[in-house]
Amino acid sequence: MDYSYIKRFQDLGFGLFIHFGLYSIIGKGEWHWFSDPKAKKEEYWQLPKKFVVHPEWAKKLVAVAKKSGVKYICLTTRHHEGFSLYDTCGLNEFDAPHSASHRDLIKEFVDACNEAGIVPFFYHTLLDWYQKSYNDNFDEYLDYLYKSVEILCTKYGKIGGFWFDGFWNKPNADWKFDRLYQMIKKYQPDAMIVNNTGLDDQGRVSHPLIDSVTFERGKPSFVDNSDRPRAGEMCESMNDHWGYTKKDYTYKPVTRLIDTLLTCRECNCNFLLNIGPRANGTLPPVEKQFLLAIGDWIKINKNFIYHIRPTDITATNATIVKDENHYYAIIRDVPMQANESVARILAERIVTINTDKKVKNAKYLDNSHRIKMDNNQFKVESFGYGVSMYARVVQFDLE
Repeated sequence: MDYSYIKRFQDLGFGLFIHFGLYSIIGKGEWHWFSDPKAKKEEYWQLPKKFVVHPEWAKKLVAVAKKSGVKYICLTTRHHEGFSLYDTCGLNEFDAPHSASHRDLIKEFVDACNEAGIVPFFYHTLLDWYQKSYNDNFDEYLDYLYKSVEILCTKYGKIGGFWFDGFWNKPNADWKFDRLYQMIKKYQPDAMIVNNTGLDDQGRVSHPLIDSVTFERGKPSFVDNSDRPRAGEMCESMNDHWGYTKKDYTYKPVTRLIDTLLTCRECNCNFLLNIGPRANGTLPPVEKQFLLAIGDWIKINKNFIYHIRPTDITATNATIVKDENHYYAIIRDVPMQANESVARILAERIVTINTDKKVKNAKYLDNSHRIKMDNNQFKVESFGYGVSMYARVVQFDLE
């Protein structure tokens, strides 16, 4: 079996998760219908009449994503509310073409990704609050789910993979995953199959055909490759919610998001960072600016994050990773240089790279300054005043 598509996924490294649907109109999160006791089902099902998406939403969103440094985007084609952003081809009318937008939004998304060189991925719910058969006739529902995914496999060209979510809602049910996954591989042999195991079961391999395990809002750890090659991916949102929420101010600092990206790559896992567009498909300004800041950090550090892998080499005050050409020392919490009246002067930090080989050709990626090594040790150079980017990366070779 050729598993080269797994490595290609790992080399993507950084992805964007997008939760977008009818819940974006309300602005109270993607679980609003289920979590708010005041939410009325009949009113919620009328929201498609208000779902007017900007004609250029996909192109503008993908343009920001590209500048942020992500290599793939995973969009909610259908979330738990049961509303589909794609043309369900007669399975029901609870979809974007029957909304006030009158368009297949997934086609627009895929076209924008392909034009920008971004790999499109499809999130698809397994749990469904709209489809009555989910509770009344599960086998009938699974046929509906199968046909829904088949549409996504056959109508939009080559895609990067499927990201399923919600089987934890019925953990003891027979989901007929053999049938579903084999159908995907029939039409999209190189598509990644991901099925989120949720907050309490992180990293579990739920089925032999799973191509990547998940670490939802958790720190990546061991990925089981005992039976076959398999990737790992950690997903996290910028704030507390996954879907657009007007009153969620708990945005994580850019430095924390960069730190999470680095942690994932140090564990040979991808980082899938979530955003929640507003009802018309445009990004909240804060999310756009955070993405651009992350992209700026990646670009300044020569895009080193995409092909790196863990290494057995350890270091004091740094983490060591490598790619096919070089080693890299990742140093966190690097201060800026400043007058003592402006900032506290911190004690100097020494990085020691623990190897019997000689470290050579060491330089900072952000400014290409050469580093003088002393017995595989060096003093960490602070950022100059006017620059403070949290982490510095030193590229080096071994002799």
